[in-house]
Formats: sequence, structure tokens, C-alpha cells
Amino acid sequence: MNGGSRLPAPDPGTGSGAGRVTPPTGPGEQVCHLYRLRPGAEAEYERRHADLWPEMAALLDTAGVYDYHIYRHGLLLICVLRTRWGFNHARRVTGASEVQARWTASLAHLFAEIADADGEPLWGYPVFHHPGRPPAP
Repeated sequence: MNGGSRLPAPDPGTGSGAGRVTPPTGPGEQVCHLYRLRPGAEAEYERRHADLWPEMAALLDTAGVYDYHIYRHGLLLICVLRTRWGFNHARRVTGASEVQARWTASLAHLFAEIADADGEPLWGYPVFHHPGRPPAP
């Protein structure tokens, strides 16, 4: 396909060490991670995010998270986001927050899978990117 670029696909691996997928960590870089819902949890998950707590939205802003989308296909959730000051900064800010702890605990019963055996998020890695051209003004 002309105009596209293939990105090197790391071996996702399943544990620590060689082959481990790590997200981009720089400011503005896109990060993708996956979750899997328990069967029957779809409607509640969508309802909870439609009614996102204002303090949770404020925390994401404080952490520098922006352009955050969550897509759902059946039980699979695909989360794509960017961060102002890098993902590691955003992770530290949200990880230290009582608001994040309450939000996560309130949703825990909805998830079948959120992390690998080492407790790391289920990272998605890029296999294709087409930058395209934005529409003319």
C-alpha cells in the first residue's frame, strides 16, 4: 500500500526481559493498552464512563493525559491516549491519587483481564501507521 509505513513489530512476550512490549514514554507519543471485560459487563462499563466523575477527569488533566479514547469490540477494550509530559509522569500522578484508587476499585468487578503476569498493562504496539495529510483549511 503506498503512503503507509510498516513499523517494526516487537515480540509481545509474556513476561519480563527480552521481547517485552513497552509503551512509548515521550511527551505526545501515542500509547495503547487493552482490557478485557467480563461477559455481561459491557453496559455498566459504558454507563460508568458516560458518567465519568468530574474529579477523575480533573486528575487526567493534572496528569497531562489528552486525546484519550476508549474503543470497545465485544469484551475487548482498546485504550489510546497521549500525554503532555510522558506516560511515566502520567502513571506516577494517577498512581499516587486516591481518586484513581477509588475509580479503579469501583470498576474492578467489570474486568476479566487488565494486566500481564508481571502487573504491566496489556500494551498494544503499532504495526502500521499512515500519517496522511490533513484536509486543506
